[in-house]
Amino acid sequence: MTALAACGGGSDSSAEGSEYTEPAADLKAQLTYSVWDQTQVAALEQNIAAFNEKYPGIEVAISVTPFAQYWTKLQTQATSDTLPDLFWMNGPNFQLYAANQKIDPITGPVEAGAITPANYPAALTSLYSLDGVQFGVPKDMDTIGVWVNKAVFEQAGVDVPGEDWTWDEFQSVAQQISQKLQSQGIYGGAGGMDGQTTYYNTIFEAGGEVIADGKSGYHSPQGQEGIGFWADLIASGGSPSIAQLTDTTADQWFTSGKLGMYWGGSWFRAALAGTDIESDIVVLPLPKGTQQATVIHGVANMVAANSANKQAAHALQAFLAGEQAQQQLGEAGSVIPAYTGTQTAFAESMPEANLQVFLDAVEYAKPLPVSANTTAWNELEVKYLPDAFSGTKPVAEVTQELATQMDAALTKE
Repeated sequence: MTALAACGGGSDSSAEGSEYTEPAADLKAQLTYSVWDQTQVAALEQNIAAFNEKYPGIEVAISVTPFAQYWTKLQTQATSDTLPDLFWMNGPNFQLYAANQKIDPITGPVEAGAITPANYPAALTSLYSLDGVQFGVPKDMDTIGVWVNKAVFEQAGVDVPGEDWTWDEFQSVAQQISQKLQSQGIYGGAGGMDGQTTYYNTIFEAGGEVIADGKSGYHSPQGQEGIGFWADLIASGGSPSIAQLTDTTADQWFTSGKLGMYWGGSWFRAALAGTDIESDIVVLPLPKGTQQATVIHGVANMVAANSANKQAAHALQAFLAGEQAQQQLGEAGSVIPAYTGTQTAFAESMPEANLQVFLDAVEYAKPLPVSANTTAWNELEVKYLPDAFSGTKPVAEVTQELATQMDAALTKE
């Protein structure tokens, strides 16, 4: 990321972006499209097939790079000005690429009426705006809920909680399951180092902020309470240890049938398709703390600022953001489409699981915490928080140290 920041705007893209007119039906172009989730490829291929009915001469090659390697590859492409024509972008990385003029604004498509930002949740479109310039709209959205394996509850002889449950109830149920099924290596709940699915939510639910006005919120009483929730869960035995969760992540514990409750995003639905536990799954809202909250995020399609096929790339970007493609995405059931009014199919894709929870959560959702260089303080979280979760150091000490270092990193932005 340092290398990308050092490149200092090596593109000829203007802040206003490229002018855009809808391409003629006979336009010929070859586009590269980079993504990181293989489970969504089938739905994207349906999108492209529909796009090709309108533009048969625009060929689109999808390239899938696993998330763990995606950003390293994208950074290399950005510094060498060889970015794909169209590629997925997330909130934490967006500002760095936009500030370095590596992505083309959607000013032209918006002015031409090809994309209407008002059709998507404002909390998400704001993630992809910098200095008043819009660079994309979300293709999907995700909130966080608790995925429950009813078979584990039955095995432990524990009742599944109701939707109005609290933090205390979650902690109690997690401990009960862990104690009763200890001999089988099954736990009730699980923490981990993924802030989006775990501790960002509890900080919000405690009434705190992860970042506000360019400052860290970790040192606040609410920030400490949000981190303490997970430290307490692990200390009680209601979750595997942080060392165990480093070796095997919480989602892997859950899909293997070794976890009763998993705090996970709506995107996790795709990972459950066809598994042995799929028919045993139900979703609950996050247990309520001081307030009800959840993180909301969504991936956006971006056009490379130096693409040689900008008109075709923006046409595909606009099509993927449109109602037809979004409806197809929802019917595939892998993610929640971001276009307002196209989410029903996702909720119905797993009818017994109550996926509606994720849609209802938009009402009280808070945007994923990001800044101009989110990676810098994400790395600090990974460095310091394990000491709190393992009990090596008190939560207050860890969060104060993290906040101090995070503030220093934010100052450099």
